[in-house]
Amino acid sequence: MRWTVRRTLAEEQHWRAAQGRDAWTMAPAGAEVLEPSAPAPLYRQLRKSFEDSRNEPDAADFYYGEMEMRRQDLKRLRAERALLALYWAVSGYGLRASRALVWLLGAMVATVLVMMLWGLPQEDAKPATGAGPTVQSMSQTSGTTDPVNPDGPLARRMTSERFEKSVRVVINSVVFRSAPQSLTTSGTYTEMLSRLVEPVLLGLAALALHGRVKR
Repeated sequence: MRWTVRRTLAEEQHWRAAQGRDAWTMAPAGAEVLEPSAPAPLYRQLRKSFEDSRNEPDAADFYYGEMEMRRQDLKRLRAERALLALYWAVSGYGLRASRALVWLLGAMVATVLVMMLWGLPQEDAKPATGAGPTVQSMSQTSGTTDPVNPDGPLARRMTSERFEKSVRVVINSVVFRSAPQSLTTSGTYTEMLSRLVEPVLLGLAALALHGRVKR
């Protein structure tokens, strides 16, 4: 496993070692091993002390420890622990920029792939015009045809042209919040989901970087 170095309380070291995890310090003989609910408020007080002295980068270790102890505390509500577990997995509680960037890259690659296979229509939308049958009732209408779902083998849909269009849709959705490309129903819903998820991941990565360099 890849470990990130951080400062920890001895109580957390002892508890993790008691759980049979390697690279943690065992409690001295006869010492009581405290549950995660005990170190959490200690981490909170240390974090607040560092933040009050405007030392937020160093306070990050204690914030991480506080969140870890809350996530491991079995006395807390299962929904709260599940939310903390998701926050940890996605961005390391907003402190691990690399983790958030990896998820962002994976989400963008998945979105591009879905767009290539199902999101882009078979052909670009073309203007549609029509005229009445007689001179007396001559009328014209203009608009665009509905996107046609792509058909045929999946491998044939993975062309350089469709890849370029898919990348353009993803970048427009995440960065510029616009998608001028006509999409199928699947592509529309995928683009809506990417607008919701991917900017959040980008924001978490920016938050982690900001927290580490702020003075």
